[in-house]
Amino acid sequence: IIDNAILRRYETPPISIKGVMNYNKSSEFTDKLVNTFNVTISSKSLPIRVLSGGNLQKVLLAREILERPDLLIVAQPTRGLDIGATEFIRRTLLELRDRGMAILLISDDLDEILMISDRIGVIYEGQLMGIVKIEEAERNKIGLMMGGEK
Repeated sequence: IIDNAILRRYETPPISIKGVMNYNKSSEFTDKLVNTFNVTISSKSLPIRVLSGGNLQKVLLAREILERPDLLIVAQPTRGLDIGATEFIRRTLLELRDRGMAILLISDDLDEILMISDRIGVIYEGQLMGIVKIEEAERNKIGLMMGGEK
């Protein structure tokens, strides 16, 4: 879990100085990530694959947003997650959006799309059917676009 948490930072101070890994700083960073994002783990030295889907998604999302990117691309961020993890991920994405981060959400969950998006672009068989502002979004219209109608 530590290795995965520092994946985007392993070559930069304070995680690494002149090519030498500082495991105490790596562990501290992982603690911060785990505590800030309510990740439930029994040990930071476990392989990340043993985490539940929700905790795994939280680690991955936390790792990426702590880098403060200008654009965050998320694909199916809540697929297969329990209700608590789904709410946490959606709330986090909404907070990031409201703070001005650009988020490209790729999802087949229309409720999720309507909740998080400012604009909705529908792609059908590789073609962009159109872009709809959230204020003008109608389920029927989006459904027709999903079926190939421009």
